[in-house]
Amino acid sequence: MFTIKQLTLCALIAPVAMLSSLFSEKSQSVPKGIKNVVLVHGAFADGSSWSNVISLLQAKGYHVTAVQNPLTSLEDDVAATKRAIALMDGPVLLVGHSWAGMVITEAGNDPKVAGLMYISALIPDEGQSVVDVSQPYPAGPGSAEFRPDASGFLSLTLKGIEEDFAQDLPAAKRKVLFSTQVPWAAPATTQKVYNVAWKTKPSWCIVATNDRMINPELERAEAKMIKATTIELKSSHVPMVSQPGNVVAFIAEATQKLSAH
Repeated sequence: MFTIKQLTLCALIAPVAMLSSLFSEKSQSVPKGIKNVVLVHGAFADGSSWSNVISLLQAKGYHVTAVQNPLTSLEDDVAATKRAIALMDGPVLLVGHSWAGMVITEAGNDPKVAGLMYISALIPDEGQSVVDVSQPYPAGPGSAEFRPDASGFLSLTLKGIEEDFAQDLPAAKRKVLFSTQVPWAAPATTQKVYNVAWKTKPSWCIVATNDRMINPELERAEAKMIKATTIELKSSHVPMVSQPGNVVAFIAEATQKLSAH
């Protein structure tokens, strides 16, 4: 039997124990190292291509923003990315997919950017454009599925999405990607990047070994050029859609390593 004094003590202790448990759970959800991640999409895509990655990162306690690139020019996409970086409350890991490799290489000079991550991306050296970066290696089969409109914007055919862009996704998801793609201004392919950020910022790369948009050998050569910490995923051009868990694990690894710098 409990005395009145014992019951009173239990009543006082229980809420404290509950609060302690809540604080413990909360502390476990806070990521180690850099907590801010800015995700930048590539051509023929929009910010929704990061949906699965965003959910997983948020569940780990990260503050995440997906940039909505207009895809109208390199300058416009860099400006959109810088606006997203400015809204973050501390150091940022800047992540770019495909064409966004060009974008983050320039936007990554922002003082808030602590590190860069390239995912099946184009990575320029000083004074290079998309055309310059791509030239040393055979083009991926998907480039044959570019279709210009009357205004000079490029889109991908349904065949290009299904066979070259996202061939490892279920048919329904491939059709959604086709319907949500944002046309890409053709002149952007010749716009050059200067003052490349990877020369002064730590970098990470994901090579998509089944990429049919960007030659995987080009991706490997780029990773070697920038001395990036690199992993390879057996994926199409869009590993953030087909393998979000692996992408998030690599992002978490990068943010933790950045905290040691």
